[in-house]
Amino acid sequence: MSRRPTIADLARAAGVSVATVDRVLNARHRVRGPTAERVIGAAEAIGYHAAALLRTRLHTDLPERTFAFLLQRPDAFYAQFGADLAAATRALSRVRGKPVVDFAPDLSPAVVAERLLRLGESAQAIAIVSVDHPRISDAIAALRARGVPTFAILTELGAEAAAPYIGRDNRKEGRTAAWLIAKAAKRPGKVGIIVGSHRFLCQEIAEISFRAYLRENAPEFTPLEPVVNLEDPRIAYAATQDMIATHRDLVGLYICGGGTEGVIAGARDDLDARGLAIVCNELTPKSRAGLIDGVLTAVISTPTALLAERALAAMAGAIAAPQETVHSPVFVPFELYLPTNV
Repeated sequence: MSRRPTIADLARAAGVSVATVDRVLNARHRVRGPTAERVIGAAEAIGYHAAALLRTRLHTDLPERTFAFLLQRPDAFYAQFGADLAAATRALSRVRGKPVVDFAPDLSPAVVAERLLRLGESAQAIAIVSVDHPRISDAIAALRARGVPTFAILTELGAEAAAPYIGRDNRKEGRTAAWLIAKAAKRPGKVGIIVGSHRFLCQEIAEISFRAYLRENAPEFTPLEPVVNLEDPRIAYAATQDMIATHRDLVGLYICGGGTEGVIAGARDDLDARGLAIVCNELTPKSRAGLIDGVLTAVISTPTALLAERALAAMAGAIAAPQETVHSPVFVPFELYLPTNV
């Protein structure tokens, strides 16, 4: 029968003294958060009998802070991102993080601003995915005046909003998409571009960078004027089929916004789309199937768990030290998926 781990075993595993372990176990004197976390992590690792109690006690002693997130419509990508944000909130070690994940029903700036201000009534920090608009900037300024730091995630907001940005480098994203299509297309020709909204700065930057790369490095490819799909798969489906029918020399498509499932369906249903080089964003069950079926050439995807972790670290830091300037932008590396690595 294996021996039950002792306090001495726990002290060795945590790299601290027995006295420190005793203080954590019995709450005799306050122990620094990182040290207490190390002791609890070691207790869980060696199977110490009071590990669960220690975790509960440490969590109870921490101050509670509410972190709110305003995302776009809860499709597969945003549902996963919301879950990752909630998990990262609960994993914070210096506060008891309470996550509030909300989804905007549409892209209307008035609706987004109203929901943002409502979240600010109870949250100590907010992160938002939104189009850039003066109403949004005004709402963020009002929150800032009330001491509620607000961060832009996935897509930047304009200078007026003064919201620190955490997300992908959209310039590199657009240039990468252009490189992929220029290399994968079977011949030079026209390349369609589909965006969700011109007011998403991430999409604007990606589109500009996409065009710049083709102009500089692959001038034999002609980018078309972008088509707006309002992040709606039905509009994306119709736009895809119309583009294929209208431009017989179409050789590629770049979708730098949402509604990707509509593009995949539109390309799959049109025989003329076979052989198009198509690049889109975010790995979801449907985009993964598109890669496997050969409808998509590549997917540029956000590591949502890593983005959530970085966002929560910045938000918690802004709450703890509101007088300090938040470093911005904070870039997370995007992931590239091909039919060969899904």
